[in-house]
Amino acid sequence: MLICPICSAALGALDNGVGCPAGHRFDRARQGYLNLLPVQHKNSRDPGDNQAMVEARRDFLNAGHYAPVARRLAELAAERAPARWLDIGCGEGYYTAQLADALPQADGYALDISREAVKRACRRNPALTWLVASMARVPLADASCQFLASVFSPLDWQEAKRLLSPGGGLMRVGPTRGHLMELRERLYDEVRDYADDKHLALVPEGMHHAHGEVLEFRLSLAAPADRANLLAMTPHGWRASAERRAAVIDHPEPLEVTVSMRYDYFVRQD
Repeated sequence: MLICPICSAALGALDNGVGCPAGHRFDRARQGYLNLLPVQHKNSRDPGDNQAMVEARRDFLNAGHYAPVARRLAELAAERAPARWLDIGCGEGYYTAQLADALPQADGYALDISREAVKRACRRNPALTWLVASMARVPLADASCQFLASVFSPLDWQEAKRLLSPGGGLMRVGPTRGHLMELRERLYDEVRDYADDKHLALVPEGMHHAHGEVLEFRLSLAAPADRANLLAMTPHGWRASAERRAAVIDHPEPLEVTVSMRYDYFVRQD
């Protein structure tokens, strides 16, 4: 199912990697992932999240703070029972691993543009195919997937549609306007509102919005390390002032915040 990111020909297994008939070869890293991101497709030397951001997110998620988010995603994926699935923008693999547990008979793939993220992600489940690759040039064949997951990740809608077989679907998970509102109120003098359904206008023709729901719960973060990790894994870690961030991290009382996630499922109809 893998295709060459340079010429789009099918990739076949080689001694320690994959290659195409045109002679483009990609070795498997010692951690187990394939790097299918050619240098000409990079916008920077090391695109995507850096090591500090990846480790902050890993530690925060491993502590279980967003476990209900992952659990609901896994439930929704299991209801659809795909034969092959892909996590687009998998990060350090927390949600990917739970998808794999929910879909034990399916063929699973995961990709992210951040090499630092995928290096850590592939330790979670070596049986999956882990890829460093561009979300705008996914190295999988047309109509090869029955389920796509996109969690807190940018998305190329046309590329997602290309990957889906007819009847297959994309599950997009992202924050609502109320997500982490209490934290945002502490960090900024004025909290900027945003439309959490603006992605609906980007859905290409031939994809139908088949399901939508919102998951909300309260989170209490007593440990300063957890608050620091939450800031580091969000844009607030660099948007807010150092003084406001320090005040949140060092506050003597637990940080009480609302977690609010929107799940939208889109089915390819043509």
